Amino acid sequence: MAGAVGALAAYFNVLLIPLVVLVAVMLIDYITGMAGASCTGQLNSRVGVRGIVKKAGYLALVAVGMVVDYLITSALVSIGIDLQINYCFGMIITVWLIINELISILENLGEMNIPLPQFLVNMVKTLKSRVEDKAENGKHFEEKPKK
Repeated sequence: MAGAVGALAAYFNVLLIPLVVLVAVMLIDYITGMAGASCTGQLNSRVGVRGIVKKAGYLALVAVGMVVDYLITSALVSIGIDLQINYCFGMIITVWLIINELISILENLGEMNIPLPQFLVNMVKTLKSRVEDKAENGKHFEEKPKK
């Protein structure tokens, strides 16, 4: 077990912690979604299975991002360019999915009539839009002002 975890940690490198966080928030979202559906009288096994399939799709999406990262890095290395940025697409996709899951958790909690601080809802939605803007504009890192 320790060998398998070590091999995965070495393979995923930078993405290990974000992937663990993604899995954790997916579990919390599923649990709060089922609880919210129960509170509203909409609990349905078909909806639950669809939620599990959706979560598996999220992991497949992260895998696609990782493959794109690998292909780009391999192509650049083959033409003599050694770019030190790994897991760019995989990281952006993972962070975007984590934020989506956070929004969904907040919505689920709202369905259970749990009071939500508006600043928290606004902050999570702002984070989502900032990640999307940076990904669309190709700005993955903040530029530091020159002195």
